[in-house]
Amino acid sequence: MTMSTGSAAERERTRPAAVEPTLRPGQGARRPPVKVWLQPVLISLAVVAAFVACYVGLQRDPQPHQVPIAVTGPSLPDEIQQALGDAVEVHPTADAAMARHALEGHDVVAVLGSAGPGHLKLEIAGAAGASTTSAVSTLVDAYARGAGAHVTTVDVVPLAKHDARGLAGFYLAFGVSLAGFVLGSNVLGLAGVMRLRHRLLLLIGASAAIGAVGALLVGPVLGAAPAPLVPLVFVLALLAAVTAFTTKLLGVLLGPIGLPVTTLLLLTVGNATSGAVIGADLLPAGARAVSALLPPGAAVRGIADLSYYNGSHLAGPVITLAVWAIVAGTLLSLRPRLMRRRAAVA
Repeated sequence: MTMSTGSAAERERTRPAAVEPTLRPGQGARRPPVKVWLQPVLISLAVVAAFVACYVGLQRDPQPHQVPIAVTGPSLPDEIQQALGDAVEVHPTADAAMARHALEGHDVVAVLGSAGPGHLKLEIAGAAGASTTSAVSTLVDAYARGAGAHVTTVDVVPLAKHDARGLAGFYLAFGVSLAGFVLGSNVLGLAGVMRLRHRLLLLIGASAAIGAVGALLVGPVLGAAPAPLVPLVFVLALLAAVTAFTTKLLGVLLGPIGLPVTTLLLLTVGNATSGAVIGADLLPAGARAVSALLPPGAAVRGIADLSYYNGSHLAGPVITLAVWAIVAGTLLSLRPRLMRRRAAVA
């Protein structure tokens, strides 16, 4: 048996260096296919075009469309509907108490009624968003000028003290979506070291943790969303799970373009049409159609309902998020079985 001599450092110095492959004289490297050059460029151009078009384009010229307002009085509802047309959806209401109840339950975003001869009272829900309440105020002011009336505006459902611009819900949903995307894209690379059921458990557990961290920060720590903590954690955990499951699913099904597709669908289109920055009633028809159906839009509505309207319309957002999560998780779970069955048939 031969004993090695010399220190480890000396042995390392005397070890032959690895030789990098070199090209023979006159031998050129094979040029990569055109697809290899084009794919990353086209994907990045698509992402920047979609991001700018959504976030800047949707804010360029927002127009109110059937914004729901309650109007009291015998003749005022018809006058408002005729004067403002399709910009508002008038809900004739018997008295001020019923109108206020509709406003506090998020069935309407404003209440308009007479406060005496030549005087109108407009009650708004600041929690509905600055763009929506500003649009309603502008419309009512225009009507009042034509009718020679004076308008007094009162904010009945104001935003939280530490969310003066009403953007906490948007940033919260965007941050949780981004965290879910990062989680899902990282778990994509664990297929070789973790079983599928372990990866799914990891996604579920980490999504719950993301929801808890987001809810704790925006609520007790920063005071920007006065929502009950446990329901808010649940909504945010659902959003994180949806984004993580969808990211992994599209990455598995679509390969290299799966992550860009998820970026476009959820982080770009989903957040831009969520109704948090530009109220859903001010979005173009196409954006309005998908607003509540995409996870970020559903989450933003859930956050607002929990924070300002006692969860009056929480069922819709929760069902939307749950359906996305269940479908994506089920497809991920069934894919290996379907692949084995297809291979057996072949």
